Amino acid sequence: MIKITSEYITLQQLLKMVDIASSGGEAKLLVKTLKISVNNSKEDRRGRKLYAGDEVNIEGKIFKIGK
Repeated sequence: MIKITSEYITLQQLLKMVDIASSGGEAKLLVKTLKISVNNSKEDRRGRKLYAGDEVNIEGKIFKIGK
């Protein structure tokens, strides 16, 4: 469970929070190369807004967004 205190976080912020990406530039490359889906829909935009209740699958690892 990834806890957020704001209304949403971006996919790029999530990648950095879980130590998959160390910078925005790296996140930009990773969203194009990794298998990422949000709520079972393929996603390749690093600016995708993630809200509480969303489920993100990154290469088989599941992250749930919560408040």
